Amino acid sequence: MLLHQDVSKTIIKCFYKVYNSLGYGFLEKVYENALCIELRKSGLKYDAQQKINVFYKGEKVGLYYADIVVEDKIIIELKASALIEEHEYQLLNYLKATEIEIGLLLGFGKEATFVRKIFTNDRKHEHLQR
Repeated sequence: MLLHQDVSKTIIKCFYKVYNSLGYGFLEKVYENALCIELRKSGLKYDAQQKINVFYKGEKVGLYYADIVVEDKIIIELKASALIEEHEYQLLNYLKATEIEIGLLLGFGKEATFVRKIFTNDRKHEHLQR
């Protein structure tokens, strides 16, 4: 069984509900707001625009805002356009900066697309010790 599979499936169902209703061409904020409504209706706990600090060797070097964090288990990154490789790297970096292991990249381009990324905490700690 996949890590947090039940939560991931619910998020993806919510994503398709929003896409099928709104379609292509809105700003990311519109999709974010609509997705939050669907997440709430599905009973999932979420935080929009959650502040996440980035550290390097124990010192804070940056700050970013995750579009949505669901159940403190999954980071959602939304794009109002087609997904590209750089978006996947962006999501992986967000996972590296947190204890969250699962990320969903949701693309509201001309076609609805999503990518699920996993970066386990044991790999993060391994990576930091190099």
